[in-house]
Amino acid sequence: MDLSQITEAIQRDAVWVVFVNVLLQQLGLPVPAVPTLLVAGSLAASSGQAGAMLAAAVAASVIADWVWYLAGRIFGYRVLSGLCRLSLNPGSCVTQTEARFMRWGVWSLVVAKFVPGFSTVAPPIAGSLRMPLPGFLAAAAAGAALWAGGAILAGWWLRDELQSALAMMSRHGSTMIVGLALALGGWIAWKLWQRYRFEKLAAIPHVTPSELIEALASDAPPLFLDLRGAALIATRGAVDGARAAEIDNLLRAVGDWPRERPIVTMCACPGDATAVRAAHVLGDLGYAAARPLKGGYEAWLAATRAA
Repeated sequence: MDLSQITEAIQRDAVWVVFVNVLLQQLGLPVPAVPTLLVAGSLAASSGQAGAMLAAAVAASVIADWVWYLAGRIFGYRVLSGLCRLSLNPGSCVTQTEARFMRWGVWSLVVAKFVPGFSTVAPPIAGSLRMPLPGFLAAAAAGAALWAGGAILAGWWLRDELQSALAMMSRHGSTMIVGLALALGGWIAWKLWQRYRFEKLAAIPHVTPSELIEALASDAPPLFLDLRGAALIATRGAVDGARAAEIDNLLRAVGDWPRERPIVTMCACPGDATAVRAAHVLGDLGYAAARPLKGGYEAWLAATRAA
C-alpha cells in the first residue's frame, strides 16, 4: 500500500482510522497519532466531519485513560513501575512522573497529552491515588480535546501545505523512509546509550533487605532514606525506621549524620534508579558508605512481611 492509498483510506474511513489510531497510541503502543490527526484534519470535507473526528479521538483517548486509571486503582504503583520498565531509559521514571503529577495536580491530566512519555503514565498515577472518577474523566476529556482538536485544526489550516507535502512524499517515498529510519535509529541509539550509562551507574554494591533488617536491629544502625515520592508514601504508608528524603535535597534529610556511618537509600523505581542516583550523590558529598537497597520498596515490603 503506497502513500496515496493510505491517504484514501483515511479520507474514506477517517473517523474509524482516527479512533483506532488514538486508542492504540494511548494504550501505549508505539503508533504516533498526531500525523494521522493532521492528515485527517487536512482531508476534512466539512466542519461536521472534523467534529466527528474530534469526537472519535476524544472518546478513544478517554477510554484508554480509563483503562489505565482502573489498572492503577487496582494494582497501584506496580502498573507504573511496569510501564517504566518498558522504557529504554527507565531511570527515575517513577520519580519524575509522580513529581509532575504532584506539582500540577488535576491539570497534569490536561497537559499530559502534550508531554512525551507522560500521557500513558498519568492515568495510573491518578488511579493509584484514588482520584475521583468524575474529575478524572473530565480532566482526561479536556486534555484529549485540546490535544486532538489542536492537531485536527492545524491540519485543516495547513491543508494545502500538507497535501503538497504528502504529494512530495509520495514521489520520494523511498528517500523519506530512509530518512525516517535513520532518525528513528539515532533516537533508539541515544536511548540505548542512556540505558548503558545508567547500568554502569547501577553497578555498585547494594544492600539486600535481609542485610538491612539485621543492620537496623544492631547497636549501630544505618541511616535509612526513603526516596519514594510523597504521593506513594501517603498511599502506601511510611516505612518504620526510614527517613523520608528527596533526591534534590539529600543534605536536608541526612542532617548531621556522620560521614563515615552507613546510609541505605530506597526507592520504588525499576532498577532502583533513584536509590542508585542518591547513593552516588551522597558518595560525591563524602558519604562513602552510602548504598542502595536491592529491589527497592517492594523487596523491602516482602522481606519485612516474611520476617
